Amino acid sequence: MFNIFRIAAVTLLTLFAAVRLSAQTSLKGKIIDSSTKEPVTGATVQCTAGCACGCATTALGEFELKHMGSCCKSFRVSSIGYQALVFDAGNAAGSPVTVIQLQQENNALQSVVVTANREGVKRSLAPVAVSTVSSRMIQETKPVTVDQVLNKVSGVYMVNLGNEQHSMSIRQPMTTKSLFLYLEDGIPIRTVGLFNHNALLEMNMASVKSIEVIKGPSSSLYGSEAIGGVVNFITAAPPVIPVAKISVQGNSIGYKRTDLQTGSTSGKWGFAFNGYYADKRNSFMEYTDFHKGAVTARVDYNFSSRTTLSNSYTYLDYYSDMTGGIDSAMYGNKSFNSKHTFTYRKVNAQRLRSTLNHTWNDHSKSTAAIVYRNNSIGQNPAYAVKDDYRRTSSGEWKGQKDLAHGEINEASFNSYAMILQHKQKLNWHQTALIGGVSADFSPSAYTAGYIGINRDSVSGKYTGYAASDSMLTHYNSDVNNYAAFMHVETSPFEELRLVASLRYDRFNYRFNNFLPPSAYSGAPDSRNNFSRVSPKVGFIWNFSQRTGIYTNYSEGFVPPQVTEMYKGVKVPDLVPSVFRNYEVGGWAELIRGKLSADVSLYRMRGSDEIVSMMMDDGSYQNRNAGETLHQGVELGVTANPLKSLSFRFSGALSKHRFETFEEKGVAYDGKEMNGAPRWMHNAEAWYRPAYINGLRVGIEWQKIGRYFLDPVNTVKFSGYDVFHFRAGYSWKAMEVWMNVMNAGDSYYAYTASKSNYGYSYTPGEPRNLTLGVSYDLGSLFRKGRAD
Repeated sequence: MFNIFRIAAVTLLTLFAAVRLSAQTSLKGKIIDSSTKEPVTGATVQCTAGCACGCATTALGEFELKHMGSCCKSFRVSSIGYQALVFDAGNAAGSPVTVIQLQQENNALQSVVVTANREGVKRSLAPVAVSTVSSRMIQETKPVTVDQVLNKVSGVYMVNLGNEQHSMSIRQPMTTKSLFLYLEDGIPIRTVGLFNHNALLEMNMASVKSIEVIKGPSSSLYGSEAIGGVVNFITAAPPVIPVAKISVQGNSIGYKRTDLQTGSTSGKWGFAFNGYYADKRNSFMEYTDFHKGAVTARVDYNFSSRTTLSNSYTYLDYYSDMTGGIDSAMYGNKSFNSKHTFTYRKVNAQRLRSTLNHTWNDHSKSTAAIVYRNNSIGQNPAYAVKDDYRRTSSGEWKGQKDLAHGEINEASFNSYAMILQHKQKLNWHQTALIGGVSADFSPSAYTAGYIGINRDSVSGKYTGYAASDSMLTHYNSDVNNYAAFMHVETSPFEELRLVASLRYDRFNYRFNNFLPPSAYSGAPDSRNNFSRVSPKVGFIWNFSQRTGIYTNYSEGFVPPQVTEMYKGVKVPDLVPSVFRNYEVGGWAELIRGKLSADVSLYRMRGSDEIVSMMMDDGSYQNRNAGETLHQGVELGVTANPLKSLSFRFSGALSKHRFETFEEKGVAYDGKEMNGAPRWMHNAEAWYRPAYINGLRVGIEWQKIGRYFLDPVNTVKFSGYDVFHFRAGYSWKAMEVWMNVMNAGDSYYAYTASKSNYGYSYTPGEPRNLTLGVSYDLGSLFRKGRAD
């Protein structure tokens, strides 16, 4: 009997040990981003004991460790752009799925950038000047407008024109011209030939996870308008764990906003719904009210670990008073009264995108995307208001003092696009090929009707208007773009990475004018075709994992916009403007984990730029007659002397010059371009004390140097310096923040200009306080889960 009990006991102990050993030799988990709760792909999970136990996460952030050794007590998780983390395998083994959250690094030199090659590559392998605005930077800044984060990038100045309206400066003067390409997940926000300098107000910032900026021409990968730079907004994917964050904020100059960010993953399905509603009333400047509602819904389906389908729909409704700038007298007197009482801009935009990704094997991946855009912009524009009473060429004043002229216009388009792309890795010298084709069909329409405006002859205010049946412009146009591209990367030596890109674009324009051709209505019915081949070649040499240099040559082009080609033109006869860029740069981690820097030097020449030239009969005609030169140096420095203290400096020294340029009978040869500051920088410091976990305090300094107000270089604007203070505190699922913008209450203008009509200033906001609070209701669903 004793032997039977002894055998039974030994058997039970053996079974218990086997079960326990089985539990300890298998571990499943998910690695996610602590900010966005999205899966981290390609993260490495490695045993700290130095054995061979380890694996990498899948596209869904999942990992599974099998047959762990008895020495595997803990594991180290690491991924590019994230702080490494060690977790205890023993504590995690009892959970069916272990969820591990990684925090983003402050130093982004080794981050992965998608925009550099359309697929994703380490920053140290991309021979371009590229910067990333991380999700951590966005969440800590709490921007009210996009410029508050984009202007942190060296060489970038997004000009705030009020209520999310803007112009841009990236390796170009401050301009509204079509010299910048704006992408959403690698796809243009708007279609070719219908550029709008306010395109970024069509973004839903509640759905933006991060932003990538490539400075310089990138037409070889992305086509037209990629001249000064490419700005790519990476949107949020469905989070791995439930998220339902609600936030509210408001400031002391009339701005209020509510955000909703939700999402989760269940089995093969992933869902995300993000949006916000903003409203501003009775601000510091008259007639600057606005409201905006934007929502993005995304549904992902994972057929398998190799095949995923992502579907995204964005809807935006926007309205803003359009007060225009103020003149020199108002600016000098600090008067914020507006002459315009009824001008407006309203935008309705929809974007639908469906993307299928399939990974054939470890070396081969294909992507297919279809896109639909529907967009309309209606305006009673302040810039179109012209006084009837004005000085003639002989110096006399003529006309009615109580009358002005204006227009109400609407531009709309539908767009249907398809992009096919394939990536193939080769075993030969780590070579990778990325190629594809795209097609974009975009019918559009434009109408403009005349209005007579009542003007108070004493105050100068425009008090009302009367619509008429006089049609100034009415046309339809079709812009079709077909493209094929190829990108090649290879490493003949371990330290050297060679990169080359080539893209062919063809454009078919069809213009149908419903009015008799004239200076207002536009050209007669026309058909025009353009084509362009855009190359880019460069290399990067990595002396070590901490230091590298690069150089590249690239070309960019801009086809004539529909308005340049046909509006107010007798004979449409234009070709694309071309920009040729030479660039060198480098990056270095000077002190490991403490100090890093990157620098780029560029020289870019533009030719065949479109200018408005005076004809012999006194009329004006668009011609390819402008040549410009752009050169400069950009510097970024990041320092983390202590774990709780971080510094960032982003600066640019540049010069932009007219080479051969005659516009409306006036030559600007050899002059500096107006609206082009020689120096600008943005510096920032953050303090995150270890003794108060979750607290952050930061200060930011934005400087814009002096620049000429006019192209003949007669007068300069002094530029400005402005400081911002930010503080926030996160505790569990709640976060509160306070931003003091323009903390020193500086009086300045975001931008200033001079024309034949006088001076114009866009005044900067006075000191204002923003308070906000958010709470993640998703935490209630996550209780009891290991996260």
